[in-house]
Amino acid sequence: MTAEVMAQEETQAAEVVAVAVAVAEPQKEKDAEENVEPREPSSVDETKPKTVEKSSSYKEESNYLSDLKEFERKALSELKSKLEEAILGNTLFDPKKEALPENEEKKNEGEEKEEEEEKKVEVEENDVSIWGVTLLPSKGAEGVDVVLLKFLRAREFKVNDAFEMLKKTLKWRKESKIDSVVDEDFGSDLASAAYMNGVDHEGHPVCYNIFGAFESEESYQKTFGTEEKRSEFLRWRCQLMEKGIQRLNLKPGGVSSLLQINDLKNSPGPSKLRVATKQTLAMFQDNYPEMVAKNIFINVPFWYYALNALLSPFLTQRTKSKFVVARPNKVTETLTKYIPIEEIPVHYGGFKRENDSEFSSQDVAVSELILKAGSTATIEIPALEVGYSLCWDLTVLGWELSYKEEFVPTDEGSYTVIVQKGKKMGSQEGPVRNTFRNNEPGKVVLTIENTSNKKKKVLYRYKSIKSSF
Repeated sequence: MTAEVMAQEETQAAEVVAVAVAVAEPQKEKDAEENVEPREPSSVDETKPKTVEKSSSYKEESNYLSDLKEFERKALSELKSKLEEAILGNTLFDPKKEALPENEEKKNEGEEKEEEEEKKVEVEENDVSIWGVTLLPSKGAEGVDVVLLKFLRAREFKVNDAFEMLKKTLKWRKESKIDSVVDEDFGSDLASAAYMNGVDHEGHPVCYNIFGAFESEESYQKTFGTEEKRSEFLRWRCQLMEKGIQRLNLKPGGVSSLLQINDLKNSPGPSKLRVATKQTLAMFQDNYPEMVAKNIFINVPFWYYALNALLSPFLTQRTKSKFVVARPNKVTETLTKYIPIEEIPVHYGGFKRENDSEFSSQDVAVSELILKAGSTATIEIPALEVGYSLCWDLTVLGWELSYKEEFVPTDEGSYTVIVQKGKKMGSQEGPVRNTFRNNEPGKVVLTIENTSNKKKKVLYRYKSIKSSF
């Protein structure tokens, strides 16, 4: 590993190896991690709590015709013409058959039956579709431009290349029966390896790929040990991608791509990882263009960067430009740039818990405050009436500070109740959730003391519910 690689920022968009089981598509803007401009001095008090506002770290390229450049509109028009001609001419999958001589003898009964079958096939080809969008341009399906632009962008608006890519994709889907893969049952063995969970700031569905699921030799061999098993894995991964695409809105202005999170914690070694992902990478890059808005790698191990030279040649430049890398101590901080904290699973430092009976993602707004180095802040949760259950979530990006929780009664003659003793919170601490039922009016006070030399971002939410007992 070179010194230059070692000196890279802990969180960065880089030209890294694609070891994910789904491929990321590029964007023109550089990642925020690559180019952070210094902030201007502000008179705003950062320590004052405020509601977390929706942030936009990246945007999809526009699919509105009016937003396209002239050469892009021209390429789209040409591709639509070629596609229309191919579908109507019944040449999309096979070359058009030569016309029979006019003086050919009358077809026998078997030939007439064959002709009827060919007509049925022709009708089916005229109704050709992908991801629920009818592709015959003259039918005017609202999503046809969005789909065709994905193939054009993947081939830098080279019409012939995009058309060939589309034809190969349609042929692959037809031969592999991809439209029916969503209904297939692959059991539960692979469920922990990848799953959909929540949405990002822009509404992109989020897919998590968990490489630690293949850590043991037994699990690795069970999934990738034979060609048959690898084929089954590829088909299962297609199923998950197809289900994710069903959540998209393939219309101009709609959310038309996914966000991929690739967790490399406890992943197999480089050689095994390469074997496990090479076929998947090629399949997704060839058949699912522009379907991933961003591809984020988290818990990246030391050897990850060294693998770049081995697999990077298999990736297009457009694909590599969409990668973001986060080392273990920057996972939560990186994810919050793209995903609301209430949509991030708790094991990644977020507030989202399975079967959560206390909060829902739309329950209460998340607030934030900036805690300057060497300063202390308090968060007060009012409990003005008796018999309420108070519940709160709180996390500090990077932690490394002191934290305690107390209930302070309104009556000065009452005693303060220690809810959580003060303790040092290490950098790898997860989010805090706690509850308290008050027997007298007062408030819960959360005290955060930043003893580090760096400012910290605090994210929190709370609610109160009238107790039924």
